[in-house]
Amino acid sequence: MRRTRPVLILTLTLTLLGGACLAGTDWPQFRGPTQQGQSDAKGVPLHWSETQGVRWKTPIPGEGWSSPVVWGNRVWLTTATENGHSLRAVCVDTETGKVVHDVEVFRHEKLDPKNNFNSYASPTPVLEAGRVYVSFGTYGNACLDATTGQPIWKSEELKLDHKEGPGSSPILYKNLFILHCDGTDVQYVVALDKDTGKLAWKSNRTTDFGDKPGDLRKAYNVPLAFNENGRDRMVSVGAYRVFCYDPINGKEIWSCHIPGFSVVPRPVYRNGVVYVCTGYGTPELWAIRTGGSGDVSNTHVLWKSKQGVPAKPSVVLVGNELYFASDAGVARCVDAKNGKTLWQERLEGKYTASPVYAGGHVYFFSEQGLTTVIKPNRERAEIVAENHLDGRFMASPAVVDGAMFLRTDKALYRVGG
Repeated sequence: MRRTRPVLILTLTLTLLGGACLAGTDWPQFRGPTQQGQSDAKGVPLHWSETQGVRWKTPIPGEGWSSPVVWGNRVWLTTATENGHSLRAVCVDTETGKVVHDVEVFRHEKLDPKNNFNSYASPTPVLEAGRVYVSFGTYGNACLDATTGQPIWKSEELKLDHKEGPGSSPILYKNLFILHCDGTDVQYVVALDKDTGKLAWKSNRTTDFGDKPGDLRKAYNVPLAFNENGRDRMVSVGAYRVFCYDPINGKEIWSCHIPGFSVVPRPVYRNGVVYVCTGYGTPELWAIRTGGSGDVSNTHVLWKSKQGVPAKPSVVLVGNELYFASDAGVARCVDAKNGKTLWQERLEGKYTASPVYAGGHVYFFSEQGLTTVIKPNRERAEIVAENHLDGRFMASPAVVDGAMFLRTDKALYRVGG
């Protein structure tokens, strides 16, 4: 059933106040309304399988690693069919699992090569009342009418060489659609007017790459917007540097050198500290104080950790602890105050999807279709459930009103609720 909300809710959640969780709300973007993979929803399921606890299962054609997003009684995701030539937006009814829209947004006869591990439809859409915003990176960005599925605007002006295929998901901030464009050839952050698709501002990365080749200049991160001391800020991670911008105009506020490139995990933020995974090479987890100006590399880094840090999945912050799983499948609990590892536990499989904290538990999703459910605990890894579905988890989940929407490489599931 459609729940009544003011249109303003998305703006409020995107100018997030430090990691507050929102119970029973929509899941409008990558990692949900808090942007950090958290939900206070009650009754989130702990156990399911192909024969138990699945309310519906809907096959999704083509290939796409974008995560499902939810507004009201609609789930949206993207996919690429015809070997990537047809880039599509798919809408599914939350109650029945019926496909409501399957719309070709862009068609390209010529495609750049991509990594076999990636898809041409990996960026996650972002939603607000009546609208769906989708990104296929260099292949185009668009705003669709959520009722009809028809385009309100399309833009194909943001060009870059992803090399591995598109990966950065967009966000909304006030009247802006904001996207990272960190390619091998160009690196910039851009805002389009969300009503027209016209350029509002563009901020070129100021990283000094020296003689580093283009392959070491790319990144696939998602910006994180928050409010700090009454001022809106946006943390944005590119290759070898973390940036903080004023999201209203793209002005650079501060930056910090980091050691990695091809950065994928989305940062998390709380109480004046942003936690950043540094990407490929040797992934590290850094805690950086916000609120500075200029180059803060030597002044605002609180701690660094190199133990089992993920290159692809994001981390989740619960209480005073950070929980994450490395790509190779070792879960860790780290003290957010000092970076000390409190425990580690080998999980089955490998990991690309980001974990979520929901219903009082942390959920990890493997590339082999396993979900491991852990109860937050500083002392030990307390595993409460392991659930298998057919297919691979490359996309991160959506959690709404006690239901979990899970996308494998073949289907979209609703479990619980």
